[in-house]
Amino acid sequence: MTGPDGPLVAIGIGNVLLRDDGAGVRVVEALREMAARDPGLLPPRTRLVDGGTLGLALLEPLEGARAALLIDAVDLGLPPGTVIERAGDAVTAGDAPGMHGLAELVGAARMLGALPTALAFVGIQVGEIDLDLALSPQVADALPRAVDAARRALLALDAQAGREAVGAPGAHPAGVTR
Repeated sequence: MTGPDGPLVAIGIGNVLLRDDGAGVRVVEALREMAARDPGLLPPRTRLVDGGTLGLALLEPLEGARAALLIDAVDLGLPPGTVIERAGDAVTAGDAPGMHGLAELVGAARMLGALPTALAFVGIQVGEIDLDLALSPQVADALPRAVDAARRALLALDAQAGREAVGAPGAHPAGVTR
């Protein structure tokens, strides 16, 4: 079950050994570094999770969360480095083949009652998936935009979860592609 007193969870998903596939984890690492320098940059009780390739084991950090941000690499046929933002029901609307892992996690969490209603996604279109620790130049260049999108999403999720905790109506904004 989700809860209004639970943490705000940001989960970076991907395999850092496979170049751009690790983009979600790299965003969480950057957020962690920013928060270490200035804890006020993220909402209180934000839990940053390196989800790596844990798959359905990521249901555990979602359990009891007041809101969740999922961050992952995607392959939607867009130009490499394109940052995708979705919120609410738009997170899994029109599940694309390049986002199947996300759809599985969200579907399982929803079925088990572990999915917070305040939900968002930030994705980065991959350029190269090879055995290498470095991001491709296009994805590396997009990383600051993705980190900024993730930070904005966390602030919006915190506000939405606060409205839901007091019973105020709140809309789920539509997805944005940049």
